[in-house]
Amino acid sequence: MAIQFKTVLVRLRRDRQLSQAQLAEQLYVSRQAISKWEQGENTPDLETLVKLAALFEVSLDELVLGEQGAETATTQSPASRTRAMNGWEFLSRYWWLVFGLLGMIGWLISVTR
Repeated sequence: MAIQFKTVLVRLRRDRQLSQAQLAEQLYVSRQAISKWEQGENTPDLETLVKLAALFEVSLDELVLGEQGAETATTQSPASRTRAMNGWEFLSRYWWLVFGLLGMIGWLISVTR
């Protein structure tokens, strides 16, 4: 079960012995914003999440997903994180193969004539 952001935020803030007002001052937001994040009524934007992660010296994964989520994200094999490419993605990545393929087809046509 993933830990919610609000729980992680409260834990990290209390571990650093910061009040909501002190944290708000460091992030240039209101104390009410911190309170709403901790109650789960609202969530910070991406820029503020990055600032929070830097301030608490944790990864974004740990901040957003909790420790369990961070462990799961880092222990996944690369094969499980990838998805199959569609035809356009394949062509955009391997467009240079088209020249070799066309050259081989041209050579086969000229040999068979």
